[in-house]
Amino acid sequence: MYEAFYHLREKPFSILPDPDLIYWGKMHSMAFTMLEFGVMNNAGFTVITGEIGSGKTTLVRHLLKKVNAGITIGLISNSPQGRQELLQWILMSLNQPFEGDYANLFKRFQDYLYGQYAGGRRTILIIDEAQNLEPEALEHLRMLSNINADKFQILQLILVGQPQLRDLLLMPQLHQFAQRISSDFHLRPLDRSEVANYIDFRLRAVGAQRQLFTPEACSLIASASGGIPRIINVLCDTSLVYGFANDQDVISEHLVRDVIADKQQYSIFPVRQSPAVP
Repeated sequence: MYEAFYHLREKPFSILPDPDLIYWGKMHSMAFTMLEFGVMNNAGFTVITGEIGSGKTTLVRHLLKKVNAGITIGLISNSPQGRQELLQWILMSLNQPFEGDYANLFKRFQDYLYGQYAGGRRTILIIDEAQNLEPEALEHLRMLSNINADKFQILQLILVGQPQLRDLLLMPQLHQFAQRISSDFHLRPLDRSEVANYIDFRLRAVGAQRQLFTPEACSLIASASGGIPRIINVLCDTSLVYGFANDQDVISEHLVRDVIADKQQYSIFPVRQSPAVP
């Protein structure tokens, strides 16, 4: 709607995960480094946590684009419970038959892993939203990781989830699981000083030739969003809609205040209270 008005090729602030629009600030660079470290060093378990909307899934999508042809990746984006359901979803993510009782499913999965290893391929299982897994499911993942070929780790697991996942993994019954974690990182929100750079990066990535948000507007968005990229995107996208509707070629602090006030009154997004106008 506003793209032509602001001379943009496409919407810069979509809330959908887009690996082509990752802002490589300190946090996201470090988180992806830990993901790569886990993959390259054949880590048994890698864990990435962060707040809702912090960009975890986007990093996973970027990882999927970069892995080489010798790695098979299964991605699960829901939260199966119970060992049989979990194993069915694992096999499904690897494009394998998933019917039958648990014993047959386990045998099929074990044979698949050994076959991959014999063919010179590695297998990585990524579970997104892993904070919703029950402790029993996590313990079963640990048991599945025991399927090894001599000293080689033929199954790697990457768990991605909200901060509750960290609390879950600290439970006493998951002590053995926690000991298997070779690489982990908690993705924190953007610093206030990074938010303006993030906004400018997203705009220039879709063709903006100038800064569309004033420094004051960026500062206000940083405060209201808490540095969470998804909320920054929502506020910036809505601000561009308001700017277009009001024929404003620059997004000002006052326009962003209007957006925040409307979001606080009518939206379900957790927008913080904006500072009072001096």
